[in-house]
Amino acid sequence: MPIIRPLPPELINQIAAGEVIERPASVVKELAENSLDAGAQRIDIEIEQGGMRLIRVRDDGGGIAAEELPLALAAHATSKIASFDDLTRVASMGFRGEALASIASVSRLSLTSRRASDAHGMQIEGGALRPAASPIGTTIEVRDLFHAVPARRKFLRAERTEFGHIDELVRSLALARPGVEFRLIHNGKPVRLLKPAASGGEQLQRAGELLGATFAEHCLRIEHAAAGLSLTGWIGLPTASRAQADQQYFHVNGRLVRDKSVAHAVRQAYADVLYHGRHPAFVLFLELDPTAVDVNVHPAKREVRFRDARLVHDFMYHALHDAVANTRAGAMVPAAYAAGVDPGIAQGERDIVPQAMSRQFGLGVREAAGDPYAALLGEQGARAAPVRLPDDVEAGAPPPLGYALAQLAGIYILAENSQGLVLVDMHAAHERVTYEKLKAARDANQVRSQHLLVPEVIAVSEREAAAAEEYATTLAAYGLELDRSGPRQVTARRIPALLDGADASQLARDVLAELAEHGNSRRLEELQNELLSTMACHGSVRAHRRLTLPEMNALLREMEATERSGQCNHGRPTWTQLSIGELDKLFLRGR
Repeated sequence: MPIIRPLPPELINQIAAGEVIERPASVVKELAENSLDAGAQRIDIEIEQGGMRLIRVRDDGGGIAAEELPLALAAHATSKIASFDDLTRVASMGFRGEALASIASVSRLSLTSRRASDAHGMQIEGGALRPAASPIGTTIEVRDLFHAVPARRKFLRAERTEFGHIDELVRSLALARPGVEFRLIHNGKPVRLLKPAASGGEQLQRAGELLGATFAEHCLRIEHAAAGLSLTGWIGLPTASRAQADQQYFHVNGRLVRDKSVAHAVRQAYADVLYHGRHPAFVLFLELDPTAVDVNVHPAKREVRFRDARLVHDFMYHALHDAVANTRAGAMVPAAYAAGVDPGIAQGERDIVPQAMSRQFGLGVREAAGDPYAALLGEQGARAAPVRLPDDVEAGAPPPLGYALAQLAGIYILAENSQGLVLVDMHAAHERVTYEKLKAARDANQVRSQHLLVPEVIAVSEREAAAAEEYATTLAAYGLELDRSGPRQVTARRIPALLDGADASQLARDVLAELAEHGNSRRLEELQNELLSTMACHGSVRAHRRLTLPEMNALLREMEATERSGQCNHGRPTWTQLSIGELDKLFLRGR
């Protein structure tokens, strides 16, 4: 009796279904992506009992020729590739070859299609081909999912849960294809009706419809291209972060995917502006040469493999880091300012701005903690050198945050600008300004290091030991000297002077783990930043300290000129704007 035997086609398809079809949402994904590849401009998705009873996907795409309908349900039959070269540069929503055959093997499937040149449609079900009434396009019905494999059906969740996965999938497809109309119906009730969006503004409107008005009102537009890569989309402001990573959509050549390298780049870009445990929201689209990415490494096509993952990581990090860094306070206020703001403030006071810190890094922090503005403005509030305002502020125009009117409760600065009322948390704002100055001073003076009294031998993995050897120069630039002293061992000899007293072994392991995984590490910089943030907090103006109008205006000008000044070091907002219209509503005034 032979031990090795070929499997029957039905069993092969059911095994493939186990990889591709995890739940009803997996079926919807495969069918909807086929509709998009067929050029559909409208996709209707009807669901019953969370997809366990019925999934019907109807599109207005190009349709399938009658004689090709049996092939459409055959394993490894496709119109998307014809050669190995096509397989290495998949430009469609992807190909694995077994999706429809796999779905048909675990359900009761019927496929009806009609091309524009056909007099009527044709339907295939259970292997039988027959004429059928059909509009132009394709309709696929999947009934009684997993009826042939009841063991798989037992692993499905409640109807509400399964439909939630389908709804989330439709949201991701709609975000990726704003020009396509999507309709989602569950148990006969319309759930989503998403009209096609044409312009960029309408695309953002769709994002707001799917992710909520908060995202649409508190996001930054991303448009960045370099090295054959193009990144577009929107990222949420740090002050609009979320408790969960539930609004993060990353698309590669139109396909929603997950990628550890990209997730790491996003975390690094936001590392200096978010509370611990908070997550940014984003909708991002990365476009690159199809030959530079393999979309067939995962059965369900949820993951991809980049040919140069390091390039993609660095490109993403710099694009998002620069966008976040430019979230200066007042940057969201339009550049066209009305004249004559705050006539009650003397022109001399309007021009007062603080002087850049002149002390060497690490000196004068205690003095500043006692009276921060004495270090910036001088004991008598003397006029200092001007700070350069953002480029979009015209000469002679009122600045974005306007001019100070008063101080409230010893905590908030009230100012008037062209839009209305500006409120500033003076401690949070000055904390960010001080923090950015300390970081700049650190970078300008380079990082000093100090020798460990006793070199510390550290056990690491072989990959991490190799990373210590490969990135020795990079580590030295941050003041960390790690010598490879064995196949799985390194010796720490120097650490940054700023981190005196830190656990050298844990520091080395954290840094080397990131280097081995991603090819770079910001752990040293993050630890230094944590220390500088603490110093900035203690060196910033305290609540209930009374400021003069010149001092308040000085802080406003510093905020406008400082990166990331829209939020403090801990992610809290530093300012907010109340427009004249909003104030009118508070007092029931009509205009």
